[in-house]
Amino acid sequence: MNEASNPKPIGEAFAFDNSYARLPDIFFAPVDPTPVEAPRVIKFNRALAEELGLDADALERHGAGYFSGNVPLPGGLPLAMAYAGHQFGQFVPRLGDGRAILLAEVIDRNGRRRDIQLKGAGQTPYSRRGDGRAALGPVLREYIISEAMHALGIPTTRALAAVATGQAVYRDRVLPGAVFTRVAASHIRVGTFQFFAARGETENVRVLADHVIDRHYPKLKGAEKPYLALLDAVADRQAALIARWLCVGFIHGVMNTDNMTISGETIDFGPCAFMDRYDPRTVFSSIDQHGRYAFGNQPAIGQWNIARLAEAMLAILDENEDKALEAANAAVTRFMERFQEHWKAVIRAKTGLGEAEQEIDQALIRDLLAILYEQKADYTLAFRRLADAAEDDAADAALGGLLEDPDALTPWLAAWRDRLSQEGVSPKARAAQMRQVNPAFIPRNHKVEEALNAAIDHGDFSLFEALNDLLSRPYEDQPAFAAYAGPPKPGEEITATFCGT
Repeated sequence: MNEASNPKPIGEAFAFDNSYARLPDIFFAPVDPTPVEAPRVIKFNRALAEELGLDADALERHGAGYFSGNVPLPGGLPLAMAYAGHQFGQFVPRLGDGRAILLAEVIDRNGRRRDIQLKGAGQTPYSRRGDGRAALGPVLREYIISEAMHALGIPTTRALAAVATGQAVYRDRVLPGAVFTRVAASHIRVGTFQFFAARGETENVRVLADHVIDRHYPKLKGAEKPYLALLDAVADRQAALIARWLCVGFIHGVMNTDNMTISGETIDFGPCAFMDRYDPRTVFSSIDQHGRYAFGNQPAIGQWNIARLAEAMLAILDENEDKALEAANAAVTRFMERFQEHWKAVIRAKTGLGEAEQEIDQALIRDLLAILYEQKADYTLAFRRLADAAEDDAADAALGGLLEDPDALTPWLAAWRDRLSQEGVSPKARAAQMRQVNPAFIPRNHKVEEALNAAIDHGDFSLFEALNDLLSRPYEDQPAFAAYAGPPKPGEEITATFCGT
């Protein structure tokens, strides 16, 4: 008998729970994963398992059964969550987990409650015409990107495991199937609130808000208006998150309201990508044909999504409708103010400007981005080379080598150094600080695709492993991986990314 289908006991460490299952029945649909034929663990995140307080040794030996859904978790209550969402601006009143199943929750070693969810474990009542399965490529992509985002210091869902199912899935071609195990603070979305608001179920909106406050924002319980405080808190986390995305050139690709978490984590890495050449209009997602979710549009879309959350919560913000509307509008307006605060802090750190903001700093930042755009410079390398230039002006040549005109930054560098001289920070210390926020490595799109193609077409996971190892230390110079640091060469460019569902 396959060991994965008949594992040994895994002990008291696997005492799971599912608080979401204690909410009213309309919030979810109970559903068990559909067993697969021959599960095999491709990648297991031992460090994350230990962080969760799980028995990592047992999972390394017997994890294929649990991570495929073939074997239930003790104490778990598998379910698919109900939610709605605006998809590319169009409201869909009933979406839900069509290929994801929330297995259970666990209290990690830091006392935080976290979800364990399978993606690709079979059909649910929300699958509509989908098969509920996942292909190997999207599973490996989510593993790579989510763990890379974590290493970059950006709030994100995490990857616990990737499992090959031994079964094919059918998309535009026959592909190997896989299941992804995702860990999140929770999977509650803006669209979850929208689901109940669209049905006119104000009491369920309130129940959901109370659950979110208990789980994610317990300090708000004593607020005079806790639901308004919740709206503000979610807006602030999203503003901070998007500012961090822009810091590393990340483009989510599908910022629908059902892909925006209440916890403030990055979620769903289907058509996401990282910008090479700096251009705020950059779009990779093949389904974003009009550039709605372009790199530079992400802050405005974040505010738009918060406006949809405010609409969904309107009935519980204040008993007086006019006051509720006024409060909601104020919260939406504050989103952009908060984003600007977070973004200025991020970009100042990237450029080495440590002291209180000055007018010259705004001009320096604006002019630097304009030059990078005009000169078609690589975003990641330009800021990394700028950190080198902060320590030694001999590095100016390497920075200039990223531009079409190598001398285009010379006047700017002189003004920048004059500004830095006003602060009592040594060049070496400043460069070290800048290197902590300007990565040497990001998941370059062409390298991700290279790793995925090797795995899908040839069963070769060596590039996938190398990429994960490299990206676990993105702020370190790693000479052995120098080929992974640069932008694509002609013929290597990735112009479109795909959802993979």
